[in-house]
Amino acid sequence: MTNVQSNTLELSRGPVAKLLLKYSIPAVIGMVVVSLYNIVDRIFIGQGVGAMAISGLALTFPLMNLVAAVGTLIGVGASTRLSIVLGMRDIQWARNILGNAFFLTFVMSILLITPTMIWMEEILLLFGGSDQTIPYARDYLRIVIPGSVLTNLSFSFSGMMRAVGFPNKSMLANIIGVVFNVILDPIFIFGFGLGIAGAAWATVISMGAGALFVLYHFTDKSREVHFEQQGFRLKKRIIRNIVSIGLAPFLMNMAASLVSIILNRQLYATGGDLAIGAFGIIGSYGAFIVMMVLGLCQGVQPIVGYNFGARYLKRMKDTQILAIRISTVFVCIGFLLCELAPGVLISLFTTDESLRAMTLPGMRIVFALFPLIGFQITVAQFHQSIGMAGEAIFMSLSRQVLFLMPLIYIFGRLWGLTGVWWALPVSDGISTLTALWFLIRARKKFYPRRRIRPGSPSR
Repeated sequence: MTNVQSNTLELSRGPVAKLLLKYSIPAVIGMVVVSLYNIVDRIFIGQGVGAMAISGLALTFPLMNLVAAVGTLIGVGASTRLSIVLGMRDIQWARNILGNAFFLTFVMSILLITPTMIWMEEILLLFGGSDQTIPYARDYLRIVIPGSVLTNLSFSFSGMMRAVGFPNKSMLANIIGVVFNVILDPIFIFGFGLGIAGAAWATVISMGAGALFVLYHFTDKSREVHFEQQGFRLKKRIIRNIVSIGLAPFLMNMAASLVSIILNRQLYATGGDLAIGAFGIIGSYGAFIVMMVLGLCQGVQPIVGYNFGARYLKRMKDTQILAIRISTVFVCIGFLLCELAPGVLISLFTTDESLRAMTLPGMRIVFALFPLIGFQITVAQFHQSIGMAGEAIFMSLSRQVLFLMPLIYIFGRLWGLTGVWWALPVSDGISTLTALWFLIRARKKFYPRRRIRPGSPSR
């Protein structure tokens, strides 16, 4: 039996709980490691450069969300399709997906890099920047944005590595990157005196190391899913399938970018530059916990996608129920830490008393309904894993566009900075109810009364 066959056939035969641990633990570790890129940068920048540098870095959130959008469009779309076609035993189609995804990564990255570099100053002004914060943001982005092609290659192909049955190597790719980043940050920021530009160089070099690792894996001809010349021939059907499935997380990141712009402008209007920095700290912890949930969902994706392709729907259902329970535990732990010890968390980033005083109440408010979001994210990702792109897109966008954006504006006008903080948990609550409605609506697909294929495993 070939390597890929032995790694993927277990998805239809092994115990669900054991499979979820095998695939999700590396994915969770990998996503936590990815989130550490930003956290490590912000800690070193906050302690070594100052409070305004944190605010300047927070200005880059919308553009960094766009970088993430490109990575998820291709990475999630290609990974999901790989899981489904491997469930159908179509190895050649999987190789074609791999090659097409490589080409798409470069095209989409160039489409992002070019306008950003040309109109960077105007973009940062639009994002709510000031004379105090734009220089920091500009110094960071001039290095990170051209290097975003490496970021996208690393993210996209580590996900595909996991989809073809190598979750531990996918995790290792992310660990390699963060180890480089932790080592290089203090050297470039303090040792070479490069400030925020040093953090940017550390990030790009680290992502480059991760990208080389994952690409080298797929050049190995002994692996059934590998790069081959035929696979680089563009096929409309493959591109359409990648884009249609990856569109949900892509639009979610695009919406997050737009929300970040609106949020930054409202924060600046109600609290000035320090308010933007305060949300930079709050957002770092929120993203850290959310990344754990997304890592869990990444581990769920090949299990759900494979069994959906093989029509073992009860196994698909069992995996989803377990994922909801685990994700809820993750967000509850994050909620307790941020509510009970916010001062300790904030002190890692800054010793500036004005920034600390503004961040403390904001953190407690923003995380008020955080225990609900594990359910919401897991349900949306489940729809995505089985190719229900429309439902996944709506759930992903509803929180950002339908709920959060208007609430930021309305609450900010009514109650100032406190209102801006409260807009986030209120939108979390409404979006959770929306996800619950979709889950109930699709219960026949999620909870089949009988197995589709006779003899399919129940556990």
